[in-house]
Amino acid sequence: MTEQIDNIAVIGAGSWGTALAKVLSDKGHRVWLWGHDPAHITDIQTKRENSKYLPGFPLAESLKATSSLEEAVSGHPVIVMAVPSHVTRDIFKQITPFLQTDAIIVSATKGIENNTLVTMTQLLAEELSLAKIKGHTAVLSGPSFAKEVAQRIPTAVTVAADTTKVAEYIQNLFFTDRFRVYTSTDLIGLELGGALKNPIAIAAGICDGAGLGTNTRAALITRGLTEITRLGVKMGASPLTFAGLGGLGDLVLTCTGDLSRNRTVGVKLGQGMSLKDILAEMEMVAEGVKTTKSAWNLAQREDVEMPILEQMHQVLYEDKPCSEAIEALLNRDQKGEDEFAA
Repeated sequence: MTEQIDNIAVIGAGSWGTALAKVLSDKGHRVWLWGHDPAHITDIQTKRENSKYLPGFPLAESLKATSSLEEAVSGHPVIVMAVPSHVTRDIFKQITPFLQTDAIIVSATKGIENNTLVTMTQLLAEELSLAKIKGHTAVLSGPSFAKEVAQRIPTAVTVAADTTKVAEYIQNLFFTDRFRVYTSTDLIGLELGGALKNPIAIAAGICDGAGLGTNTRAALITRGLTEITRLGVKMGASPLTFAGLGGLGDLVLTCTGDLSRNRTVGVKLGQGMSLKDILAEMEMVAEGVKTTKSAWNLAQREDVEMPILEQMHQVLYEDKPCSEAIEALLNRDQKGEDEFAA
């Protein structure tokens, strides 16, 4: 039986942050769920559910919602970051004055910062160093839709940390009979797998929206995994990570599941909608749109060929028609499947 921990902060009251807060509070841990909108937080606290982003799932009394970062994190031993990647640095800067020196910061955000091209744990480590805080960083990732986690549908994820001890500590905090957590120390691999699968999922959605069938989707997923692995290994990750939950598992889920926001963006693109109109009607963030830009710049920096990502960048940022992107991929030169570098 895991020891109950007081005062775990979950930063981000969207569907994913709420689902993780629910896992922790249902185990009896004392959890503080932070959101930026006071009205939304009051609604959560009053109704004991997140009716905006995760309706229908009651929240335990051991969970308290707050719009005060100081109240959420002051002196608390574990901070789980579940806000979109493009606001992570700004919010974490606001958090650092309230952190205890040995806090463990867990990133549950799948993205790469656009300007710096750093992963979320690299970002967190930079800010901890600037604040002279000797905390630890970890990442939790894997095939996990928030709604299904809240429903207690069996789910398996991976937590990677800078030490095995920290990874096992976070594993014990989250682990239940319906939320299995495996450990790793491959931070960069787990983060790149979680971030880079999103542009591939948009591409898979385009294929589905254009009516190309399951053969095409299977090919795209497989070749997409090759691209992700190619970049990850170049950046020091273990290739085995991309065959695991945070690689293949997350990629398959996001490319095929109807709950996938990124696949949904792709489906609508494939059906002819503009990106501007698609994003305007979405309540929640599809990380893959911003990640496509940072991932493409990262691939250029590392001199790694990523044909699917290249076409997605042209579709999202250069207004290339989806039909032309599909044809460009289908008319590439012949290759041997074992030509990993190409």
